Amino acid sequence: MFKHLLVPVDGSDLSKKSLKKVASLAKADNALVTLIYVSDPMPPLLYADSTMGYMISQKEHKDACQVFADGVFQKAATQFGTIKVKTLHIANVNLAEGILDGAKKSKADVIVMASHKLTGIKSFLLGSETHEVIVHSKLPVLVLG
Repeated sequence: MFKHLLVPVDGSDLSKKSLKKVASLAKADNALVTLIYVSDPMPPLLYADSTMGYMISQKEHKDACQVFADGVFQKAATQFGTIKVKTLHIANVNLAEGILDGAKKSKADVIVMASHKLTGIKSFLLGSETHEVIVHSKLPVLVLG
């Protein structure tokens, strides 16, 4: 059915749980999987692991984001066994835009995302990146729950 799946990953428990379902889908269709991680291109004023405030350069931030993304990719890729997996790290201040940009760059034919299943006031206040992707995507979006 689908030959190229774009799968956003962030290292969260929800993301990890959905990878088993994605692997089953990819295996059934003999599909290529592209894992995408979207990071903020702007460095924060403080890093959480610092004890004192210090400025960090754009390059240092970019390198730190790449190291983190590589770790997320490495852990996620273990779920796929013999399935062909590619990785894509995108810098964008808007997560949904980054995912949609990654879909274009990777030439995927479907975006497969997990959902937190927030409803009511929580959904309104916290927003939903999955919803944002669904609304703006020109590709089908498969939401795993």
